[in-house]
Amino acid sequence: MTDKVNKTEKIEVTDASVLPQLFGSQDKHLRMLEDALHVTITSRGMKIEISGEEPAVDRARSLIKQLLELSARGIPISQTDIVTAIKMSERGSLDFFINLYEEEIGRSYAGKPIRAKNFGQSQYVQAVKNKDVVFGIGPAGTGKTFLAVVMAVEALKNGKVKKIILTRPAVEAGENLGFLPGDLKEKVDPYLRPVYDALYAIYGVEHTTRLMDRGVIEIAPLAYMRGRTLEDAFIILDEAQNTTVAQMKMFLTRLGFGSKMIVNGDKTQIDLPKGALSGLIDAEKKLKGIPDIAFVTFDTYDVVRHPVVANIIKAYDVKEETKHNIEK
Repeated sequence: MTDKVNKTEKIEVTDASVLPQLFGSQDKHLRMLEDALHVTITSRGMKIEISGEEPAVDRARSLIKQLLELSARGIPISQTDIVTAIKMSERGSLDFFINLYEEEIGRSYAGKPIRAKNFGQSQYVQAVKNKDVVFGIGPAGTGKTFLAVVMAVEALKNGKVKKIILTRPAVEAGENLGFLPGDLKEKVDPYLRPVYDALYAIYGVEHTTRLMDRGVIEIAPLAYMRGRTLEDAFIILDEAQNTTVAQMKMFLTRLGFGSKMIVNGDKTQIDLPKGALSGLIDAEKKLKGIPDIAFVTFDTYDVVRHPVVANIIKAYDVKEETKHNIEK
């Protein structure tokens, strides 16, 4: 049995003002780094000292150097950046960390730059740039809907498309739509809240409302797509796991000239009646390998919500896998 080798590594800091940013308010970032990397981190003057077992210290040193490089480029270090760096380190993709910040996808209503927050999101953005049809498959919290809306808005602003169409199937997630007032669109609107939130974050409420009134942005249930050919449009289908095979085929064949189509879904959150095959799962089997269609898969490492969300998803995945094995 090999004895564990302890090590202490020092990093010289050229600008002391970066330390409060790196360590966070009340050392919140510091505690996250120590817990995730299993090291002890302290600062002495212009030096950061990392102590622990040798592999952990080496990993922590690489990660902190990436964060310092980020700060040197004038980008403030937030909790999201710390979480992203930790996850990319766990995944072995830390070398791509700085690359995430080199491309600005768009800007928020407040003027804040919007960038990919992890390697999975970066792959998703590149796929949308290069392909006409992109499937984003993965758990909640990976930023699929938000990024899709950001890219749709940028395409509209740059004159690449004339309108944005956002849709989702009218399937209940344990709730009964029949008891809600209004027509089908009014019943489905509350379920499209993530789409509205993304639009408001980029355009603001008033401008989003004006664009919707003019028909430049259309938000509608999937049933409203039937019989149409959608040209010069950026079309996003959300919650695609709840489409039937027929609905998915209907939607994909709406694609017209000058259009892009994004299909987002989470295969673990299917709310279709028992025995019904998800159009998303069917499409993945049938369409993989077609040159103009890309499939980007997200996992728990790509979750950009509070760090505990990734652990919650993992816990449920383990439970579902155990249940599935027992049923077999």
